[in-house]
Amino acid sequence: MPPVPSRRAFLLAAAASPLTLSAFPAHAADSYDTLRLTWRDLVIGTGFTPTAEPYATKLAALGATAADLRATMAPAPGSLWPDLPYADPEPDTDAESYTYSGHLGTSYHRLRTMAEAYAQPGTGLTGNTALRAEILTGLDHLHDQAYNASRARYGNWYNWQIGIPQALLDVDVLLYDHLGAARIAEHCAAVDHFVPDSAVANYTGISTGANRVDLCRVLALRGVIGKSPAKLELARDALSPVFPYVTSGDGLYADGSFIQHLYVPYAGSYGAVMLGGLSLLFALLAGSSWAVTDPGRQIVLDSVEKAYAPFVFNGLAMDGISGRAVSRGVQKADTDGIRQDDHLRGHGIIACIALLARSASAAEKARWDGMVKGWIARDYYSPVLSSPALGVAALSRLKAVADGPAAPSAEPVGHRLFPGTDRAVHRRPGWAAALSMASNRITYYENGNGENLRAWHSGSGMLYWWGADFANGQYSDGFWPTVDPYRLPGTTASRKALADGEGGVWGVARPDVRWVGGATDGTYAAVGQYLKGLSSTLLAKKSWFFLDDAVVCLGAGIHGRDGTGVESVVENRNLGVSGTHAFTVDGTVQPAAPGWSATLTGASWAHLAGHAGYVFPGGATVKASRQARTGAWSDINRGAVTDPVTRRYLTLWFDHGTDPTWATYAYVLMPGASAARTSARAADTGWLTVLANTADQQGVRVPSLGFTGVNFWFGGSAGAVTASAPASVMIRESGGTASVCVSGPLRDGAAIDLTWNRPVASVTSKDPSVQVIATGSALKVRVTPGTLGAVHKAVVQLG
Repeated sequence: MPPVPSRRAFLLAAAASPLTLSAFPAHAADSYDTLRLTWRDLVIGTGFTPTAEPYATKLAALGATAADLRATMAPAPGSLWPDLPYADPEPDTDAESYTYSGHLGTSYHRLRTMAEAYAQPGTGLTGNTALRAEILTGLDHLHDQAYNASRARYGNWYNWQIGIPQALLDVDVLLYDHLGAARIAEHCAAVDHFVPDSAVANYTGISTGANRVDLCRVLALRGVIGKSPAKLELARDALSPVFPYVTSGDGLYADGSFIQHLYVPYAGSYGAVMLGGLSLLFALLAGSSWAVTDPGRQIVLDSVEKAYAPFVFNGLAMDGISGRAVSRGVQKADTDGIRQDDHLRGHGIIACIALLARSASAAEKARWDGMVKGWIARDYYSPVLSSPALGVAALSRLKAVADGPAAPSAEPVGHRLFPGTDRAVHRRPGWAAALSMASNRITYYENGNGENLRAWHSGSGMLYWWGADFANGQYSDGFWPTVDPYRLPGTTASRKALADGEGGVWGVARPDVRWVGGATDGTYAAVGQYLKGLSSTLLAKKSWFFLDDAVVCLGAGIHGRDGTGVESVVENRNLGVSGTHAFTVDGTVQPAAPGWSATLTGASWAHLAGHAGYVFPGGATVKASRQARTGAWSDINRGAVTDPVTRRYLTLWFDHGTDPTWATYAYVLMPGASAARTSARAADTGWLTVLANTADQQGVRVPSLGFTGVNFWFGGSAGAVTASAPASVMIRESGGTASVCVSGPLRDGAAIDLTWNRPVASVTSKDPSVQVIATGSALKVRVTPGTLGAVHKAVVQLG
């Protein structure tokens, strides 16, 4: 089972701390002391001026928090703080026991906060002997009553094996010289009891991916504190199963995907924790007898640019790869009130990359420093160098990069498909978009631990997008507790009422479909999803064609018998607390007041000021509304605060009616477009040709871009392209050549015979999986697609 939510953000921030000199220098008598002092530097950090910003404010806040914790600490049977009772009257693994074990974990993390305030300069409590004595009293209290070698665990396994021992061992590092041999032995025995060597004996179950790295961190620090070479060797060696690429289940995939919990795209949360943990352990063990030398570590270094950077935009980490974390907002357990959002998750990843650079080659470090510096420069919505998610050490590391010689890198332009997680990311000058889908391999959404209870349709084709210099807070600013969960942008969904957590916990809710995937040449793409609704009779075929300044969106075969309405959502834009952005339809500005709604018959185009344009080829009947919606984070996450949140929305959708039979839709999304450019695109009837929009094929041609894209749900023809079997095909002509890209989204390995009725003189290059059958008046190739959804490419000289 996954962890108490707020702790993940804490661990990620800790992982982002730099290697610097200790705030309390001490002599290293042996290699274990050297490692201990290295760890102290990693999680505390120095090399900064405590009276300078942003450090002075951070340190003062840390001291104030520690003072409050100190003032309210009141050891009593079953609790160290009155608001955190941890003694479970009926210890088991039910929800109540999860709460009690979570309280125990939070108690240890509060002691860690106090210990950091003691160790850090400029907190007002630095070196305070009375505070140190109180921390030791708290450690002894928790050890005697709850976390010792004679106790049995209850509630969430994570607290006992990762959250608590990591906090405990950090405190032991910070107060090591004041613990005494007996206390150290007791703490080591407790950790050995709850985290035995057998916890990493097999790479399976909960001991995989990010969890395995967290367990290795515990074992390594246990080895350092207890001066055990065997524990350090075990921690190092137990990392090796994390490194290789996987083709199913948890871990990193060769295409850049990261999965945790078997079915959940998780680079933004668990993957980030894994990256952070590895960056810490690589740095800790470097130069010692236990240095990580497994050649597989290069896969981790490669993942920075393959698995993480593609999902970071202007400092934010895209929500589609963050699982339950999107629902966290502000947790009740977060006494400092720090929110959690896509930017703060992104800041943690950025800081981890900066630390991992210390273990990378000079060329990798140079590239990564450029990326980090670019993200720091562009995150206008939530500035990185004053991020509430990062501690002093992480900020000092990032400030060093920002002030360093690296030239800031721009956001890349291009398209990335991630077949391993049914995700796609499209980047163009001025904007970026991301698509989340679901299949029999990838869940619609994940809920668990009472988190993320209403993201039912977030895998039903949710299309996120951001501008280069606008709308970067679209999903950060109270979006998830206030958006209509039945109208997530880009999705097709039944209005059938769903229960909180519908479909089951930990990502088990997956549709029985295989055709999800696409084809790309790295610039443009054709992507498709065969959709079956969650706990619904809904069926739909959905396609997206990612182009230069637009995304063409098609839907067909939309069918349902739930006795409820079915909708395809063009847009559901968060306008903030009081947004009145002008909404124009075919040149007429619509009312701006919340509560307005209308049916727009025969609409050719629409425009939302400051956001985007929308074109409806041939005209369409769509509905639109403005709403002020109120919710609370606790509505979607039982551990979150109950404070009401209100945001205004402009929603635009196709209403397919109750129990539709094979309905369709078509629209063009133009992020950042002006009203004039949107109107001109709608008037240019030759810009787009819809080749097919049926339950058999969906395809478009855009002559000005030389683009043809077709998703063949079944074999057949669309325009000049014929496929013998289900396939996704993307062709782009340019300057007398063309790239032909094909994938087999069914992943059954069956050969695909493709014919392009276009004169082709020769094939100039091709992947080994592509066999040329004929050129001349038409191109005929046979593609053997394999079983991983990869794209197979041939480049041809046009006749």
